[in-house]
Amino acid sequence: MTNEPMSTSGPHEALLRDEARTVVSALHMQHWTGLVRLAVLTMGDRQAAEDVVQEAFATLYRQWPLKEEGVELGYLRAAVLYRSRSVLRRRRVARMYTPPYQAPKASAESDVVLSEERGEVQRALQGLPARTREVLVLRFYLDLPFGEIAALLGIREASARSTASRRLVMLTNRLKGLR
Repeated sequence: MTNEPMSTSGPHEALLRDEARTVVSALHMQHWTGLVRLAVLTMGDRQAAEDVVQEAFATLYRQWPLKEEGVELGYLRAAVLYRSRSVLRRRRVARMYTPPYQAPKASAESDVVLSEERGEVQRALQGLPARTREVLVLRFYLDLPFGEIAALLGIREASARSTASRRLVMLTNRLKGLR
């Protein structure tokens, strides 16, 4: 008794594999260069072209026998063109993809300083009258236009503008004094 796996394929399958090996090898010897040239001209990349042609031959071998006789070369050409187009599509998609922006990682020291600065801004905002704080937060944190701010707070647009302008100067001076 041997340790070789038992084959479930019969003599017919073995003959088909031998025939496939013979035919595909002969096609490989005769048409490899022309098919690679076709793929290179389609894609502009020798290495990718060789890969595409090799995949086409491997697929032909796995699909053997084809439904019609004498169409093997046409099958290979079509497979090379199809796979070349597929490679070009994947490249185009890859070129169009831009990874999301990732800000550079800040050091622990800069995180602490930033946290302290935010705390100072929040404390300075808390020291302002409620209406002024609302105008500044709506304008500079939510980026709302003055017309919307005025409508939300029930004041005139000119009041919202002047409040933001005067109090922003006052807030800036107060923060400079904290440093």
